Formats: sequence, structure tokens, C-alpha cells
Amino acid sequence: MKNTTTELYEYSYDEDEYPYSSNNPYNNDDAAPCSLWDTWTFVSNFAPLAYILVFILALGGNILVLCVIRRYRQSRHNPCSFSLTDTFLLHLAISDLLLAVTLPFFAVQWINEWIFGLLACKIAGGLFSLNVYCGVLFLACISFDRYLAIVHAVNISWRRKSCHAQLACAVIWVVCMGLAIVDMHYRDVVLLHGRNQQVCLVVFSQESSQQWQIGMQQVSLFLGFVFPLLVMLYCYICIFKALCHASTRRQKRRSLRLIFSLVVVFVVSWAPYNALRMTESLKTLGVIVNSCMLNKVLDVGILVTESMGLAHCALNPLLYGLVGIKFRRELAQMCKAVLGLHGCLGLDGWAQSRGSTRRPTGSFSSVDSENTSSVMA
Repeated sequence: MKNTTTELYEYSYDEDEYPYSSNNPYNNDDAAPCSLWDTWTFVSNFAPLAYILVFILALGGNILVLCVIRRYRQSRHNPCSFSLTDTFLLHLAISDLLLAVTLPFFAVQWINEWIFGLLACKIAGGLFSLNVYCGVLFLACISFDRYLAIVHAVNISWRRKSCHAQLACAVIWVVCMGLAIVDMHYRDVVLLHGRNQQVCLVVFSQESSQQWQIGMQQVSLFLGFVFPLLVMLYCYICIFKALCHASTRRQKRRSLRLIFSLVVVFVVSWAPYNALRMTESLKTLGVIVNSCMLNKVLDVGILVTESMGLAHCALNPLLYGLVGIKFRRELAQMCKAVLGLHGCLGLDGWAQSRGSTRRPTGSFSSVDSENTSSVMA
């Protein structure tokens, strides 16, 4: 039974929700049988380090991807050289970069408190939610584009019309913006009971808002994990089957390793977080009995697994860029232009390593066909 004298708000987990016992009515440590002191201590120590580390890695990696894509596009006089996959990769890098930019704000929040005001809270929270959704959907688009290029050998003149990719990207941005607006609407700066610390959280102030809480969690689960995973699995399984009939044994092994790494990293990054979010929804609905231990496990677990998911935006440049021969070559050329020939001899050798004897004509991704021209090869 809820203690309404100590509960001022109902908190829900969103993509950037931080450990909070959403259905625990005892948020005041002085009166609570379920103390949150250990949880908040862990949050204050873990969250800033995790967010700053992801911020640094994602910032450097995605800026590098943007620079290489820009150089590649400017070096090609034919605009058709910029493929649909490169367009999706460009939007993916922008999305991951915007997501990373929000992390220092929340790191400061857990070092001290939220000092940036309500407007910044809503903007930062909205950007966070927006780019979590966009990032995983752009990954699904890259998978589907590779599927069309390799399995069905879609006509190159159609695939090179970047308007198709731009339209798909625009739809993704608009849909995700609508979901982020909901996050912004319910986001507020509140005072933590027992700690005298202001934090930026998603706040549900009415019992009727529980439907929104559960609904948003299910939408997040579907769009942020289940749907992209199904698309990736289907596309990459079909791609591998097609390559098995057309590639050498060495190429098959290489393609299998790449496909396996793409899927496994995505699952490992986001599956634990979404599993805990589903558990939290079941607890809210009363399907799972609420307890102090369960609240603590969810609070700490969601923070840790969310950080694993956020790390995916720092891994994307490695998975979708640096694995490509052409990407490494473009990176080496850019390095030569900036630092000079002698300063990048090592990088140039790395760019040529594991490459084929012919000049690649595919995309950044090693999982490609001969009928595409992209910086991901």
C-alpha cells in the first residue's frame, strides 16, 4: 500500500532514465524500509565515469567517420558514388554524435546535481531519446540496403538515387522525433528525497499516466530492439547464404565473422537493458511482486546495462567503418594530407592489410557486392 505522504511523484524509466524505484513509495531514506542510499552512492560513482568514457570514444570515432565520408564525397566528381549505405552511415554517425553530446550533462548531474534548468533538461532528454531510437533504426536500414544489394542485386541506377535513402532517413527522424516529444513532455527537474539533489528525470505525476509509462516502455522495446534485431537477423542470414554460393572459403569465413560480430555486439549491447525494462514493466503491472531487493537490482541493473547500450554508439565506427578496406584507405589518405607522408606510413600499411589484390568497388562494409560504390568497402 502506497504511503502518499512521502510519495510526491511517480517516476518511470525512459531511455535515459537513471536508477529510481518507479513503484517504490518510500523514496525518503529517513522513513523508508527500502533504503536507496547504497543505490544512489553507486550511481554517483558509476554514472559519471561511464558517460564520460562513452562520450570521449563516441565523439572521436563518429567525428572521424564524418570526416572520412566528407572527404570521400568531395573526392568523387560523380555524386552517384555516394551510395545509399553511405547516406545511412552518415545519419548514423550524426545520431550517435548527438547522443554522445548529451552525456556530459547527465554526468554532471550525478557528480553534483542538475544545474542547467528545466529547458535544458527537456532538450537534453529529448535528444537522448531521439538518437537512441534513430541509431538502432539506421543500423536496420544499413542491413536492409546490404540485403537488397547482395541478395537481390537491385539495379544500381535505382540504388544510387540518394533520394530514396534521404526519404527513409527523414521518415525515421520524424517518427523518432514524435517519440522524443513524449519524453520531453514528461521530463522535469525534481528534488531527490533525503539527498537535497536536483535531477532531470521523466516524471509521471498522475495514476492515469501509468498507461503512458507502460506504453512507452513497450514502444521502446519494439522500435529500439525487437524490430531492428529481426531486420538485422533476416538480412544478414540471407546475405551469408548468398555469399556461400558466390564466395571463396576465405571470403565466407571473413563475411561470417563480420556478420556474427555485428549481430552479437548489438544483442549484447541492448538485450540486457531491454530485458530489465520489461521486468520493470511487469513489476509496474503487478505481475511480479515488488520488493526492496527487486527495486535495487532493477535500479542498478538498468543503469549498468543502459551504459552498455550507450557504448554501442562508440562501437559503431569500428563495426561499420574501420572494418572496410576502402574506409581504411580513405582514412590513410586523409591522414597523409594532414600529417604528411612519413607521419602515416604505419596507418597506410594498416589500410592495405587484409585487402584484396584488386581495387575494391563496394561499400565501407566488407559485406557487400560488386555492384555498389560506397565508402564502406
